Amino acid sequence: MKSQRSKLLHEVAGRPMLSWAVAAARGLHPDHLVVVVGHLRDQVEAHLADDAPDVTTAVQAEQKGTGHAVARGLEGLGDLSGEVVVTYGDVPMLTSQTLAGLVQAHRDGGYLATVLTADVPDPTGYGRILRQGERVAGIIEHKDASPTQRLISEINSGIYVFDAEALQQGVAALSNDNAQGEYYLTDVVTMAASGRLSGSDRSLTGVGAYRTEDLWQTEGVNDRVQLARINAEVNRRIVEGWMRAGVTVADPDTTWIQPDVDLGADVTILPGTLLNGATSVGEGATVGPDTTLTDCEVGAGAVVSRTEATLAVVGEGVRVGPWANLRPGTVLDAGVKIGAFVETKNAHLGSGTAVPRLVYAGDVTVGRDVTIGAGAMFANTDGSTTSTTTVGDGAFVGSNVVIVAPVDIAEGSFLAAGSAITQDVPAGALAVARERGHISPGWVARHQGQDAPPQSSDHRSGTPETTSSPEEHL
Repeated sequence: MKSQRSKLLHEVAGRPMLSWAVAAARGLHPDHLVVVVGHLRDQVEAHLADDAPDVTTAVQAEQKGTGHAVARGLEGLGDLSGEVVVTYGDVPMLTSQTLAGLVQAHRDGGYLATVLTADVPDPTGYGRILRQGERVAGIIEHKDASPTQRLISEINSGIYVFDAEALQQGVAALSNDNAQGEYYLTDVVTMAASGRLSGSDRSLTGVGAYRTEDLWQTEGVNDRVQLARINAEVNRRIVEGWMRAGVTVADPDTTWIQPDVDLGADVTILPGTLLNGATSVGEGATVGPDTTLTDCEVGAGAVVSRTEATLAVVGEGVRVGPWANLRPGTVLDAGVKIGAFVETKNAHLGSGTAVPRLVYAGDVTVGRDVTIGAGAMFANTDGSTTSTTTVGDGAFVGSNVVIVAPVDIAEGSFLAAGSAITQDVPAGALAVARERGHISPGWVARHQGQDAPPQSSDHRSGTPETTSSPEEHL
């Protein structure tokens, strides 16, 4: 991967590959679930401690092959009975259902070992399955295969189920007498096929194969090109599933939906939309274009366009965007309107409130049917302390008003445009807080050598027009 991060922690559909693998294995309800860790194991162990604390880890300090890894995984488990399933952390599309089918085929066939196989169009580089009827006679690596054997399209996925006793015998007998100096798990399969191993039940014999028709479930990830291919295929399946469930996706190629997302009937997803985490979208809502929602709740009939939102709640019938940014803690009640270039954070806006454009609303509780004009700013921090503001029902906040928290703007009050509000405003009051204005007639001519234009007169007083307002007036 050419990365400072463990390959197993690179993500498919928003989840680390290892999480997909652990979830598939956990679906078998095993008595023991062991992850063998090696390269960058500190990162992997830290992830497992948070994501899968029930998992046991085994350390493979030196990477000496798959057989060596399995030997490390078996250490400390004592004498095992039943079956041992061996799978990989970099095969994210493998499912619990496929693993369960593999185990069932193993039991039904009475085998010592059973391998998951697939027929692929181009088997180059894969180990080939050598059969004797229904049984597997052996596995031959591509580099060792004859021209005839290379024509075989059934490949070894490297995913197995073993009788526990046979596996322990086989691992103990492995040799690294080969060009790579490694211990190969395929040698245990060969031992089982040739009758050199015995199982916990003496009737168990030979090696079986369980073929999957879904080639993607055997696909591993070794570089970022393969990672992108897997991500695209997983997303294609998710998007197709939602379309078949009654969701309109205008452009599946530019729509990305993660597996924990929930969508209601008749939702419309427009191009360039990413739905991440535990996002839910209610019936009849429209999301997009060019929208990213992460762990958000969108109510029925809402419209969210060209918006970035994280940990936000958008109520029924709300309209958001374009170019809005809903940061964590945003709650928009039914019927709220959020317009262009509006940013919210820890903000609860009551039903019917309108924030048309160019507003920052952070750490604020706004009542119902409030209008907040363009350019308004809720100044919520002095650089070290964050404070909150409340705005009552039916209040009006004019354009370019700065509200310096903490203040309480009571219901029905009116904040004049351009004001800087630093104190509470009582119900029904007008708040004006501006710098004193001044107009100097003839200033341009005096400073630029031009003839002064005729002075206008105030039609009420006959004096040159000037404007002023008190510095603070409530």
